[in-house]
Amino acid sequence: MMLQAAFQVFKRDLRLGWRQSGEWLNPLIFFLMVITLVPLAISPDPARLRELAGGIIWIAALLAVLLAMDGLFRSDFDDGTLEQLLLTPAPLPLLVLAKVLAHWLQTGVALALLAPLAGVLLNLPSSVLVVLVLSLLLGTLTLSLISAIGAALTVGLRRGGVLVPLITLPMHIPVLIFATASVQASLSGLPVTGYLALLGAFLILALCLAPLAAAAALRLAVSGT
Repeated sequence: MMLQAAFQVFKRDLRLGWRQSGEWLNPLIFFLMVITLVPLAISPDPARLRELAGGIIWIAALLAVLLAMDGLFRSDFDDGTLEQLLLTPAPLPLLVLAKVLAHWLQTGVALALLAPLAGVLLNLPSSVLVVLVLSLLLGTLTLSLISAIGAALTVGLRRGGVLVPLITLPMHIPVLIFATASVQASLSGLPVTGYLALLGAFLILALCLAPLAAAAALRLAVSGT
């Protein structure tokens, strides 16, 4: 029963996201714009771009995820759906996790699919692209889970989306550091399993804690209205 309710929320969010294509297309367009414009501002030198590619791609991915997170709970809060979710017998953290997974499929997975194109534009060798995609799959889900906490804390505030990056950015930094380091290690021919294992550990920690924290913040937001 609980899993069925979570699956219904997951399916509903996927359907709504597909209908409101701007909410997931805008971050992807933003990601591609950053990847395209940054080389013009830094240097068109292939060796220089290859050296900076991991950092450029991951900063663009982080900003794209943050751009998309403001609407995760806001529409449900505005139309009263969030109050109904609180009344369902299914645990709210499980429903939050379902919403985050649906959101991640539309943004994080799409960013990972665009990563090879971004890598080619920044002159990354093909051997590094696999590590880049894996780091994005692990890291963007962690970023989405962490950002869900900020989105839940600001859901009742007008223009609260501006606060989401300020609240969650310190928690994003370790993911950004180790994900970029995995790409740099692969580029240098060094082992990357340690970096990917750390990203996996961050993901497990976020899966355990972030839905609980986001659910508690949503209950406070609804009770305060």
